Amino acid sequence: MASFSLGGALRGMFARRTIDDETWTDLEDALIGADFGPDVTDQIVEELRGKVARFRTTDPKDLQRMLRETIEERLARLDPTLTLSARPAVVLVVGVNGVGKTTTIGKFAKFLTNYGRTVVVGAADTFRAAAVEQLATWAERAGAQVVRPQQAGQDPASVAFQTVEKAQRDGIEIVLIDTAGRLQTKSGLMDELGKVRRVVEKLEPVAEVLLVLDATTGQNGLNQAEAFVQHAGVTGLVLTKLDGSAKGGFVLAVQEKTGIPIKLIGQGEGIGDLTGFSPSAFAQQLVG
Repeated sequence: MASFSLGGALRGMFARRTIDDETWTDLEDALIGADFGPDVTDQIVEELRGKVARFRTTDPKDLQRMLRETIEERLARLDPTLTLSARPAVVLVVGVNGVGKTTTIGKFAKFLTNYGRTVVVGAADTFRAAAVEQLATWAERAGAQVVRPQQAGQDPASVAFQTVEKAQRDGIEIVLIDTAGRLQTKSGLMDELGKVRRVVEKLEPVAEVLLVLDATTGQNGLNQAEAFVQHAGVTGLVLTKLDGSAKGGFVLAVQEKTGIPIKLIGQGEGIGDLTGFSPSAFAQQLVG
């Protein structure tokens, strides 16, 4: 993890006696360092300059409060609520390999079972045998049932179909389906995801398509994921590896760039380290 801490940088700044030119320069540097990106940083600084002038304040504590409110307001423009009221509620989980997709599904299953929901996980990333075993291990730890491929290389859409069938048959409330992040076949990845969705929707509508992003990769991670955003019907983002505030700005930058709400964030390696996203709590954690 990067050694930079937005909270640390801001604490020093807000402990000063007054707001001056150095404050604005340091604030800009801190936001850029925390992966807000140049566009969002410029917008936030310009908005804060306007507020400071309007309220005629020179107190850095006022600036701190205004920054927290500004970040919260921007994060709250999109609704982070998970849409899981259907029975069964079917969730497709997508993302490139290496972002923590498989472990995130295990953590999400645990999050849901903690709320008393019954969960079945479909191991439809059949192109990677290791992914199936890893997913099964995490799901079992979470208290969820697992539907595995019946043979190596089974068609992912048929695994997804069998998983939804099981949920219908056994009265399981929520279905989480793992999908491929890369294919070793000639078919395009988005074509494969489209097929999974079409086959699933013969039984049940898809309630959510969650895109998993690795927060530590910042803009590069978003670039990798753009095809999913464009073609996979993504309804929510899940940010993993968000350990502390070093890259916290990516949370706001990615939501504004994609227009898709963040619904879950992972802030550790443990099975209980995935939580629902709260704009107010996150802004408080980021700014203090």
